[in-house]
Amino acid sequence: MALFVVFQTTFFLTLLSLRTYQSEVLAERLPLTPVSLKVSTNSIHQSLHLQWTVHNLPYHQELKMVFQIQISRIETSNVVWVGNYSTTVKWNQVLHWSWESELPLECATHFVRIKSVMDDASFPEPNFWSNWSSWEEVSVQDSLEKGILFVFPKDKLVEEGSNVTICYVSRNIQNNVSCYLEGKQIHGEQLDPHVTAFNLNSVPFIRNRGTNIYCEASQGNVSKGIEGIVLFVSKVLEEPKDFSCETQDFKTLHCTWDPGTDTALGWSKQPSQSYTLFESFSGEKKLCTHKNWCNWQITQDSQETYNFTLIAENYLRKRSVNILFNLTHRVYLMNPFNVDFENVNATNAIMTWKVHSMRNDFTCLCQIELHGEGKMMQYDVSIKVNGEYFLSELEPATEYMARVRCADASHFWKWSEWSGQNFTTLEAAPSEAPDVWRSVNSEPGNHTVTLFWKPLSKLHANGKILFYNVVVENLDKPSRSELRSIPAPANSTKLILDRCSYQICVTANNSVGASPASIIVISADPENKEVEEERIAGTDGGFSLSWKPQPGDVIGYVVDWCDHPQDVLQWKNVGPNTTSTVISTDAFRPGVRYDFRIYGLSTKRIACLLEKKTGYSQELAPSDNPHVLVDMLTSHSFTLSWKDYSTESQPGFIQGYHVYLKSKARQCHPRFQKAVLSDGSECCKYKIDNPEEKALIVDNLKPESSYEIFVTPFTSAGEGPNATFTKVTTPDEHSSMLIHILLPMVFCVLLIMIVCYLKSQWIKETCYPDIPDPYKSSILSLIKFKENPHLTIMNVSDCIPDAIEVVSKPEGTKIQILGTRKSLTETELTKPNYLYLLPTEKNHSGPGPCICFENFTYNQAASDSGFCGHVPVSPKAPPSMLGLMTSPENVLKALEKNYMNSLGEVPAGETSLNYVSQLASPMSGDKDSLPTNPVEPPYCSEYKMQMAVPLRLALPRPTENSSLSSITLLDPGEHYR
Repeated sequence: MALFVVFQTTFFLTLLSLRTYQSEVLAERLPLTPVSLKVSTNSIHQSLHLQWTVHNLPYHQELKMVFQIQISRIETSNVVWVGNYSTTVKWNQVLHWSWESELPLECATHFVRIKSVMDDASFPEPNFWSNWSSWEEVSVQDSLEKGILFVFPKDKLVEEGSNVTICYVSRNIQNNVSCYLEGKQIHGEQLDPHVTAFNLNSVPFIRNRGTNIYCEASQGNVSKGIEGIVLFVSKVLEEPKDFSCETQDFKTLHCTWDPGTDTALGWSKQPSQSYTLFESFSGEKKLCTHKNWCNWQITQDSQETYNFTLIAENYLRKRSVNILFNLTHRVYLMNPFNVDFENVNATNAIMTWKVHSMRNDFTCLCQIELHGEGKMMQYDVSIKVNGEYFLSELEPATEYMARVRCADASHFWKWSEWSGQNFTTLEAAPSEAPDVWRSVNSEPGNHTVTLFWKPLSKLHANGKILFYNVVVENLDKPSRSELRSIPAPANSTKLILDRCSYQICVTANNSVGASPASIIVISADPENKEVEEERIAGTDGGFSLSWKPQPGDVIGYVVDWCDHPQDVLQWKNVGPNTTSTVISTDAFRPGVRYDFRIYGLSTKRIACLLEKKTGYSQELAPSDNPHVLVDMLTSHSFTLSWKDYSTESQPGFIQGYHVYLKSKARQCHPRFQKAVLSDGSECCKYKIDNPEEKALIVDNLKPESSYEIFVTPFTSAGEGPNATFTKVTTPDEHSSMLIHILLPMVFCVLLIMIVCYLKSQWIKETCYPDIPDPYKSSILSLIKFKENPHLTIMNVSDCIPDAIEVVSKPEGTKIQILGTRKSLTETELTKPNYLYLLPTEKNHSGPGPCICFENFTYNQAASDSGFCGHVPVSPKAPPSMLGLMTSPENVLKALEKNYMNSLGEVPAGETSLNYVSQLASPMSGDKDSLPTNPVEPPYCSEYKMQMAVPLRLALPRPTENSSLSSITLLDPGEHYR
């Protein structure tokens, strides 16, 4: 007991001494200044790392302290950062702290100092800051390698939109340094003569391989070196979106998310962000190998609630997102399978399918979608494993696509993927009559009916239309009907009907049956009712038509028209209580004229034409100008006409014409107004408001003046195209008088020339008859030789004379010889020149007797007077008897009468020419009296030349030894060949 009392007394005394010591320590100011401050650098992260200790701390005590750190740059007075660092300090503990610099450490010298203060509750107030530690200087420039120029920081990694400071260090202050960011010069702040810093605010992402920055040192125009860096700018790491987990078999959870932008950079500077899946209830963690999904194995325990955290991380940032869910609420079923159709007919079908089994008490909600003919129908049904649904009210001959998907019926999470199949219903008979119309062309004795029908829509055809049946029934003779089967896809047929009333029925047929009949009646009366045509204006929406209702009972109206340029008849049916409609179609084109006809349908299905309308959906300016003729040109007026110009073929209704007139006087005539053309020139304009008026008289003009005219039509859209003006010059005032005189004269001359040309053959035969051919003379038929019946007249070329002798050339009064137009002197009349043709052989005693005859065509006067040049000669007659046996007086007398008349001294009709030809046998008499017993001479071997001898020409007597062949008159100096 005594020992216990001693121990207790000792304990209390020790405790009292400790409290006394503590009180004394607290009563004093403890020297807690940080000591042993050391600063190191990390160039990769551009950071300063500080470490220090605090002395005089109580042994085995932990005190909370606050340290204030001050960092200066270049000089100690240039403080760039001040901050506090709070921590719990133990006795003899080495403290650490890091600071990242905005400016690269290589660009400036940094100074660091630190002080502290107690922040522990066990220390009484007030607390005082300790003294500052001494400045600790940090300089990295001294460790740089040799070089002229340096750029920092090297390969820095920052996020897009960050602010970055770069700098360069130049060893030679004489160098001029320029820096560039992606080729664009940047300007900075000089920190000292060797260092310049550049602040880049909100740096953009340019490329995965980084942003290029370089600086160039130069003196004058000489480059001293280039140094550069690559600044790696990363996309900002995004928080994962749409993070979700679900199961399809209660064995595996499949988690998915949207990773956002990939932050990977080139040169392996930064890989893509990584994703980690952490489950907080189990404490398990899994590093995901994919960017947007990850699988988590479900354990066999009874855990149904999961709390997942998805962590995204890269070198610069970390982001996370979490979800909390019950496993049974995240069931995503697999696709249904074995989809099929049973008992398919024209309107019904049964759809069947299966789903994958889950749990015994699991119920599926399935959704069915049916697509067909542009419509979609949807049905819902609950099943366990096998599904079945009856599809009704389907369209015949229609292809459908049916699909199904399923989900958990107890806790709906999401639908499964679709599983589907196509099927086609069977055909049925067409359900609607075809829309039928007709075009009737009435001709004498019959009707030509062109029947048209529109193809049935797929909804009403109920299958493929194979043909159309057209039944034509004669209403006047009911026993007579005609059936025509027209294969599809034809939509028209032509019928030629007589002047009876006919009922036409048209049905469409497919493989199952026929449609209801469409009936139309053609009346026996011709459809030639005259209806006045009305003009209408179209709009962008089409043509708005209205008409007066037809008196009496009507079952409807029909409006038909032709679509250009196909000219296909189109029509529209309108109800009986409607008297207006709008015709709109994409086939309407601007500038095209459309003709509309409105019919009323009676209860007997007979169509009656009510109204006609015509118009353009959009009128355009005329496409061409008329060809203008200038008529009735006088000194003061002329007439313009363009009768052949067609207004029907224009792209608008022609409302009239504009006549433009130009003149040098630049003064408009009456009725004309001044106008300015599109080219800025001035002229005069006259407006014609009647499109059928296609002529204009332009008067009050000046003689001998030039005018230019141009005529163009206009519609509501504007005038016709620009064209060249036609120039017209008015004549002087006297020229018209000359024209009135000269034109009749010219006409008369032309008429005479035409008559002469047409009667040229008659004039020639009357005034200048052809010379007859001796070979074709009728006299030859009178000569019949007994021994030589083939004797004919010889050609001149068959006999060549041996010599020609001219006896004398007397001069005297000349007379003109017909044929050569030469003249003979008076002496020649008394002493004519003689031409002797000598025999071809000197010893020849002369040919046998030859015969001569007259050409009565050339000797009408001689024959009338009884002259005959035919002299019978005996075979022994001397050669002199072979001449022309006539007296000189007769020859001279004939010469005077025939050849003097050629000079105009004797009246026409008294001249005559005796054409004499010699043959081998003499004959006597004229052409009408031949000798009864002619002498038969031997064959005449010598040609007896023909001659044309004027009558009463004196002939000399030939010598006994000569044989005269013929005599003719030649001019002096003229030779006979």
